[in-house]
Formats: sequence, C-alpha cells, structure tokens
Amino acid sequence: MALIWLDGELRDADSARVSVFDHGLTVGDGVFETIKTERGAPFALTRHLDRLAVSAAGLGLPDPDRDEVRRAARAVLDAVPLERGRLRVTYTGGHAPLGSDRGDSRPTLVVAHAEAKAPPAATSVITVPWTRNERGALAGLKSTSYAENVVALARARQQAASEALFGNNAGQLCEGTGTNVFVVLDGELHTPPLSAGCLAGITRALVVEWSGAKETELPMDCLRWAEEVFLTSSTRDVQAVRRVDDRELPKAPGPVTAEALRVFLANSAADIDP
Repeated sequence: MALIWLDGELRDADSARVSVFDHGLTVGDGVFETIKTERGAPFALTRHLDRLAVSAAGLGLPDPDRDEVRRAARAVLDAVPLERGRLRVTYTGGHAPLGSDRGDSRPTLVVAHAEAKAPPAATSVITVPWTRNERGALAGLKSTSYAENVVALARARQQAASEALFGNNAGQLCEGTGTNVFVVLDGELHTPPLSAGCLAGITRALVVEWSGAKETELPMDCLRWAEEVFLTSSTRDVQAVRRVDDRELPKAPGPVTAEALRVFLANSAADIDP
C-alpha cells in the first residue's frame, strides 16, 4: 500500500485528500522539490530544503518547517522503500478563496515517494519557440505552475525527444522543462547563469563546483556548434545529449561530459548530503 505524508501524518495514498479549494490546485500557488533517493537515502537533502525555502519566500509563502519536512521524508522513505526513487515535496498556499487572493489557512505539505528508473546514458532534445521570462515573478523559483513545461515536453515527445530547451526573452539559452543545460565550446564547459532566468538546479550547482564549468551568457544558436551538450537534474544526474533538433552529436557522451559524470558520481557517492 502506497503511503504519503499529508499535513502532519502518513496516510493511505488512495484515500488522502487535498481540498478542491487548495490554492496549489486552483491557481498553482505552490512550490516543490524532487529529490533523488537511493536505497532509502535522499541525496543533497539540505540543499533541496534550502531551495524550497527560497522558492516559498519568492512566492510569499511562510517559511517551511524544515524539521517537519525531514520527519515527513524519513517517514515516507521508511514506509515506501525503493532501490532508486523520486521523493516529491509539495508545499502550497493551502485552502483559499477561488481566485488569486490567499486565505488565512496554513500551507499544505505533501511528501510522496515513487520509483524512478536510472536514466539512459544519452538522450535527444528539441528547442521550442516559447521563452522563459528572465524578469518574471517566478523566474528561478521551483513553482508548481508547470503548464508551460507540460506543453513544451509534449512537443518534445512528439519529436522523439525527452526534453525541450527554452531560450529567454533576450535570445539566450536558458534551461529545459525540468533540467539545466551545459555545452562544451572550444573544449570548455559552460552553462547559462542564473540571471538568464534558469532554475538554480542542485545538480547544476554541484557540477559547476566539481567540474569548474563557467557560467556564461550563451546565444541559443550555440547549440548548433557546441562540441558536446548535456543535461543535469536530480533524476537524470549528468545525461549526454546525442541530438538537438535535427543535429546529431554522434560522440555522446563526449569526453568532457563523461568526465563530468564520473566526477559527479564519485563525489555524490562519497557524500550523500554535499
């Protein structure tokens, strides 16, 4: 039986209920984290909780009780043991009037754990015509307002790809629907800076720290000549890109990508909460 944590206790996932007036449901007023787990251990949990708090503050939500989130995570991980999993922490504005105004209710906290398969070594991506607003109120926040990503990812699936990459309003490379992107140019590793509007990815930050990637403003068309491209996320780790739109990158993973993955796996194995 699947169990989740909902507002202070473990519950049967089939009978647990969130109000139809929850602001996370009605207007997407919520934030979340997705955390990789291996044999019951969450990876980089402290960094994820820090980012959850930053996202909540960005939306004007109360500061999450980190001790409660840790207790909830431990309870769910013990109740739903998995070899490799995806721990999802969702924190919303709670019960509220219909519309954008918030009510007086306390936030809703849901923590769930589901199986996650190891990602393939390489994948295909597309670029999409829609842009990230690097100056928008949600820029850089891990908000539950994900409909834009749903639309873009659906287009990627239609084109036999697993991810869609966005530019921003300045014509710069930004991010994927649920990933950060790295490119190799003239042998050097680059990734867009947070000022481009991308999410401050946990895996992104660790790859920058551990592999010395440069944070660089990059034009979208750099994807046309980059020697290597790879994605990072909590569930993909470091994943090589073998195709961008119609351009094939036959040596995927290339040497820089392979080294970044090697360093990431070695360092993450040595410290579960870096």
